[in-house]
Amino acid sequence: MSLCMVYRVFARPPALYYYSRLLSTGSAALPEQSQDKLQLFGKLYDKDPVTNVTPHILRHVGRNLHRVSKHPLCIIKERVVHHFHTTYVNRVGNALYAHFDDVPPVVSTEQNFDSLLVAPDHVTRSKKDNYYINRDTLLRAHTSAHQRDFIKMGFDRFLVSGDVYRRDTIDSCHYPVFHQMEGVRLFTGDELFRNENLGLKLFEKDSEETGEKQRGHSIDAVKMMEINLKETLDNLMRSLFGTDIQTRWNACYFPFTHPSFELEIKFQGEWLEVLGSGVMRQPILDKGGASDKVGWAFGLGLDRLAMLLFGIPDIRLFWSKDERFIDQFKSVGISLDTNVQYTPFSVFPPSYKDLSFWLPKTGFSENDFHEIVRSVGGGLVEEVELVDAFTHPHTNRVSHCYRLTYRAMDRTFTNREVNEIMEKLRQEVQDTLGVNVR
Repeated sequence: MSLCMVYRVFARPPALYYYSRLLSTGSAALPEQSQDKLQLFGKLYDKDPVTNVTPHILRHVGRNLHRVSKHPLCIIKERVVHHFHTTYVNRVGNALYAHFDDVPPVVSTEQNFDSLLVAPDHVTRSKKDNYYINRDTLLRAHTSAHQRDFIKMGFDRFLVSGDVYRRDTIDSCHYPVFHQMEGVRLFTGDELFRNENLGLKLFEKDSEETGEKQRGHSIDAVKMMEINLKETLDNLMRSLFGTDIQTRWNACYFPFTHPSFELEIKFQGEWLEVLGSGVMRQPILDKGGASDKVGWAFGLGLDRLAMLLFGIPDIRLFWSKDERFIDQFKSVGISLDTNVQYTPFSVFPPSYKDLSFWLPKTGFSENDFHEIVRSVGGGLVEEVELVDAFTHPHTNRVSHCYRLTYRAMDRTFTNREVNEIMEKLRQEVQDTLGVNVR
């Protein structure tokens, strides 16, 4: 059976039965939208002034590419899960990590932000960066939104895979819907210190936060978790890229971990960041009912790994239904020996169009502009690049000129089609963003 179809849970606390009913709605419930209501996964949501999710984005909800057998994203997910399920087992051979890959992407703002200790005024909550269904609900921006919930259900080791949604720039490496995998590992004192009677403790009651550790954590616990985390993820990279892969670790910052680390691999002569990780902030565990434990977490992008491993040059290709793309991966399995390199099945010439406009005095967001381009141009827009910014010497008005690259993945389209899109785009940005098209 394909790992994409496996829902492995080896211990099911009572709280999970409610969550299982939510999971069972799956992708069968397609989004429906009216002027003041939005239905997703069988639930009706009221729209309000915060609502900014678009029909273009809603068409992606429920595609679940990470669960489509032999899709590149599913292959990468299977390999990560296979590594954890075969490397970390109990004495009778059962996998220690539970894996969830069918959790619906609709979450509350509390799950997406507050449960991860993201401050109420933090910039990552902005409408400019997220797809809100209403002020209390959004399409998750990261799989980390489920950490606290699964800890509360009693899971100490788990992986969560899923589609996530962020408003972003338009280029070959960024798409508003992508796919992540979350990993969490919690420890008791005996587990972390391996039952060695050395008098080591997880917590120091009066200790302050430093650059090396959180308030209340012992330095011994933090160092042991760091060693375990880095060893686990270094081994994961070797299973994905081969035993000769070079890795290095950099310190970084996340609101929900401290200390925090980014892992880079040396791939084709360049150092590339592949995941973020760190020691989980203790209040997350406290809210999950695991105050007597400590833990680490990591998050990686399935799209990025698939693009690297299979040489896929454009993230839009993952959404293609063209069999010439999909069929290339039918022979790829768990083993690295079955890897293939993507072969372009057709190359169509790009079409370049410029759009210039005077910005309003306040309130302009480039992400808002990119979102309009996506809504009007769909998947035909390959890249949007700011090629000129001009400030009028007398009026101080600012003008931006953007170059839009149009290229279809499966056909050549006419200049007339592009001009029709551009005309709609000019009108939309003028009406919506309050700019003056030049």
